[in-house]
Amino acid sequence: MDTMRIVVVDDEDLFRELLCHTLSAQQDLEVVGVAMDGESAVDVAREQKPDVVLMDIELPGEMDGIEAALKIKNARPETGIVILSSHSERRYVTSLPIDEIGGWAYLLKQTVPDLATLTRAIHGSKAGMVVLDPAVVANLRPRKGTAVARLTPRHQEVLQLLAQGHNNAGIAKQLSLSEKSVETYINTIYQELHLSNEPGIHARVKATLIYVEGSQGRR
Repeated sequence: MDTMRIVVVDDEDLFRELLCHTLSAQQDLEVVGVAMDGESAVDVAREQKPDVVLMDIELPGEMDGIEAALKIKNARPETGIVILSSHSERRYVTSLPIDEIGGWAYLLKQTVPDLATLTRAIHGSKAGMVVLDPAVVANLRPRKGTAVARLTPRHQEVLQLLAQGHNNAGIAKQLSLSEKSVETYINTIYQELHLSNEPGIHARVKATLIYVEGSQGRR
């Protein structure tokens, strides 16, 4: 099993140390660098060439987390970015340039102790997907008249889990379905969203983007 190289960027010492400790305890993850601000994050990423960077959205200094992440992505597009935030509102998610390039995850800091969600975001971002925190997804509802709103409730459930970075097996487990049924649901979703001809991961990214664009925050 290949080890995934991680850089952690956060200005809160205790949170950064907790994150590093949690990640280092995983056999397939290795923390190869840390930073406390955007400028340092770009330098560390340039030096270490990590597979994934976990980036606090709010950093001290002139460069915030999004700006630093963009610089890292522009220099090395294959690097996955997991944005760490305290905000579940839709407007924070849509501030990411995820419509331009895959390989992004948006994770709430309070979710970090959930190891399964954390590692799913890490692996998903590295694979070029777009992965959203479950609480962010739960805060969205389809807008009337959109393609997402026209999906059946079951198809919307499948799409929500897809947006959280679950693979077919994970969706099947969550909904107590067979993987074959999940595959059928996903194919129908792609047809309804006009993504039938898109290749695998790209279709999942596009479906997630359509889900975000076709939804609004709950009031």
